[in-house]
Amino acid sequence: MNIIDDHFTNDSRADVTVPFGNAYAQSAQFDGVFQEGMALVERTAGYLDGPGRKESRKLVAPVSTAYATESMRLTTRLLEVASWLLVQRALKNGEISAEEAERRRGKVKLRPSGRPAHIKHFDQLPEALQEMITESFAISDRIQRIDRAMRNDGMVSPVTTNPVGAQISTIRAAFTVIEGGRS
Repeated sequence: MNIIDDHFTNDSRADVTVPFGNAYAQSAQFDGVFQEGMALVERTAGYLDGPGRKESRKLVAPVSTAYATESMRLTTRLLEVASWLLVQRALKNGEISAEEAERRRGKVKLRPSGRPAHIKHFDQLPEALQEMITESFAISDRIQRIDRAMRNDGMVSPVTTNPVGAQISTIRAAFTVIEGGRS
């Protein structure tokens, strides 16, 4: 056996993807994301119903419109996040079946959203609202990544070519030519 064969064997597991999405949803890390997301929902609701309402009255016309628009977008984004988190927690706790979770998940519209840089007058909005908007984008992005991982579990398409295997074959062929030329 040559050096290449010693270091690179044909592992039958090479074309198998390890499903981590569903395992993640069952983990303590998921519990942390759940707590973080729900805490942001509660903090945002408290802010918008209290201090945010008072701060919004002090804003000038274009900024007050941005406040109203962005607070609605923030609320919508957080409702989507909370809905997804609650479905996953119910599944994790055995309160609903996987089929029911999928049915409910289908009603949740996780969609990519803009960024603070895309929001007109963002830097003029109250600082607390800016922070919640920024945090909401981050938690929404994390949940979308987890959701994609979970949806891809079990739906792995077979690997038709192994790019590493192809490179190893090229290296083997090169060594064969070199070794053959030394005779």
